[in-house]
Amino acid sequence: MNVRSERVLLAVAAVLALAAAGNANATNGYFTHGVGTKSKAMAGAGTADPGEVIGLATNPAALIGVPERLEVGLAVFSPRRKYSTSESLANGQGSAFTIGPNDIDSDKEFFPIPYIAKNWVVGEQDAFGVAFFGRGGMNTHWKGGTATFDPDGPGPAPITTFDGTYGGSAVQGDGTAGVDLMQAFLDIGYAHVNASKTFSYGVSLTLAAQRFEAIGVGAFAPYTRTFAASGGTAFPTNLTNNGADMSYGVGGTFGVKWTPTPKFDLALAYTTETAMSKLDKYSDLFAEAGGFDIPAALNVGLAFRPTNSLTLYLDGQHIWYSKVASVGNPIQNLFACPTAGQGGGDFDACLGGSRGGGFGWNDVTVVKVGMAWALNDAWTLRAGYGHTEQPIDEDQMTFNILAPATINDHISFGFSRRTQGNNELSVSVMYAFDNSQKGPNNFDPTQTVEFSMDQWELEVSYAWGK
Repeated sequence: MNVRSERVLLAVAAVLALAAAGNANATNGYFTHGVGTKSKAMAGAGTADPGEVIGLATNPAALIGVPERLEVGLAVFSPRRKYSTSESLANGQGSAFTIGPNDIDSDKEFFPIPYIAKNWVVGEQDAFGVAFFGRGGMNTHWKGGTATFDPDGPGPAPITTFDGTYGGSAVQGDGTAGVDLMQAFLDIGYAHVNASKTFSYGVSLTLAAQRFEAIGVGAFAPYTRTFAASGGTAFPTNLTNNGADMSYGVGGTFGVKWTPTPKFDLALAYTTETAMSKLDKYSDLFAEAGGFDIPAALNVGLAFRPTNSLTLYLDGQHIWYSKVASVGNPIQNLFACPTAGQGGGDFDACLGGSRGGGFGWNDVTVVKVGMAWALNDAWTLRAGYGHTEQPIDEDQMTFNILAPATINDHISFGFSRRTQGNNELSVSVMYAFDNSQKGPNNFDPTQTVEFSMDQWELEVSYAWGK
C-alpha cells in the first residue's frame, strides 16, 4: 500500500470509527471483552504480548515488538436482551409503581464497530502509535409493556396504567424505553525499550467522546432534584426524550512490559478515570448534574511460550465502576429525596444530585485465559475463555432494566493468515453465554424483575505491513 492510499484509508476509517464505535458493546460490565482482533480471539487476553498495534489501547508498552503496519478492523456485535416482571401482590396499592407484568425482548440487535490503528518504529528502541476504536457502551430499546402507578406515592393519581416499561406514555411518546450509549476513543501512544530489550514502558493520551440518549423514563420525574427543589411544581426538562447529547474528555494509560527470558513476558497497565464533560440534556437523570465519567481500569498480563509455536496467556482486569457516581450510586439513594414520599430531606440524593440514585454497579474483576498456536509461518490459531464478576446486585433491578449487563462467561476463537508482503488477515468469533439476574422491583418489592442477555460477535481485520 502506498503512502497516499494509506493516508486516505486512515482518514476514512477514523471518521467511521468515531461515528460508530462502541455502540452496545457490553461484555465485561459495559467494557468490551477485548480490543483488537487477535486479543478478542483470546477472550481479551494479550496485555503482555498483543502482536497488534491496536494493543496500545490496553498497554502502550506493547507497541515495542510490533512491526510497522496499518490495521483496519470491523466487528458485527449482537447482544440479545430481554426482561420479564411477575404479577404484583400489591395490585397497584401502596407502591410507587408496578412494571407490567411484562415480558419483552429488546430490538436493535446488530451493531457495526470499526477500528483503525497505525504505528511507526523509530530506530531500535522507540515506537509511536495511534488508534481509533470503540470500547464499552450499552443499548436497550424496550417497546411495549405497561406500568401502573399508586396515587399515594409520588406518581400520577389516581391509580392509572400507562404504556411503556416505566409508563413513559404518561409523559411523552408511546412509552418505548431505553438508553443508547456510544463511546469512541483516540489513543496516541509512545513506547521505549531498554538496550537489552528486556524492559519497556509506554504512555498514551486518550481523547474520548461519548453520545448518550434516553427515552421513556419520565416516570422518575418526581425523584429529580429539579422537581424536589421546586416543591413539586416544575417538571424536569433534562430527564428524558431529549435526543442525543455528546460529552468529551481526556484520560491516559501508563504501561510496562518485562521480558526476563525469551519464554516469558509480564505486563501491567493502568488507565486513569476519564473525566468527561457533562451530558447537559440529561442533567436531571445522571448524578452530578449529568456526569458520566469513564471508569479507571488496571490490566495485568502474562505470556508464556513453552514451545516456539505455542504461546499461553493469562490476564486479569479490574474496572472501578463504583467510583463513577452515576454508575455506582445505588438506586436506594432516591428514597432520601424529599419528593420520594418516604420522609427524606436530602436534595443531593435526588436524580441529578451528587448522590443521585444510579445503577448501583459494583467494581468487577475479569480473568482471561488464551492461547495462540502457530501452525506454520502463514497460519496462527487462537482461542480463549473469560470470566467476569457480576456488577449488578439483586437489589438493583429497576434501573438496570436499561442496562442489563449480566454476562459472566464468554468463549472465543479465531485465526490469522499472513499473506504476501507481510500483510495479515485476522478473524475472531466470540460467544457470551446467556446469564440472568433476578430480584425485587425497587418501587414494588412484591414484584420480581428478571433480565438476561447473551451475545455474539464476529470481527475481521486486515493489516498492511512493511
